[in-house]
Amino acid sequence: MRIVLQFGIGLLFGLGLIVAGMSDPAKVLNFLDLAGIATGMWDASLAFVLGAAVIVTAIGYRLVLRRPRPVLATEFHLPHKTRVEWPVIVGPAIFGLGWGLVGLCPGPAFVALGTGSTAAVAFVGAMLAGMIVARRLALSSLRLGTA
Repeated sequence: MRIVLQFGIGLLFGLGLIVAGMSDPAKVLNFLDLAGIATGMWDASLAFVLGAAVIVTAIGYRLVLRRPRPVLATEFHLPHKTRVEWPVIVGPAIFGLGWGLVGLCPGPAFVALGTGSTAAVAFVGAMLAGMIVARRLALSSLRLGTA
């Protein structure tokens, strides 16, 4: 039953990305191209999508954290560190560069795989390779005691 629920949640998420236009790299790039504001070519529609996502998340966190435990896990896994570390700065910077260059981020890239897009295949391959490298770097720094 758990796998069916997880599949349904993923399907709903993917459908939301498609309906919002987040799986269309051209739409995302038109949103990220702020130079288009002056020419009237800027696509502001994703600002509403992102704003709605922030509102839903803020409300969702308040409601979910009132529960004794998550629905699909035994406990909540929340960050306890308050100090900002370099990986927290570098990771989002790389994420933003990739999003701005290609117009895809992880969720929409997996949705776009279903369309047979070669750009999505290349993006997901590069993303997975980057995840492997990041994990190996993190593990080696733990072994060396530099983390």
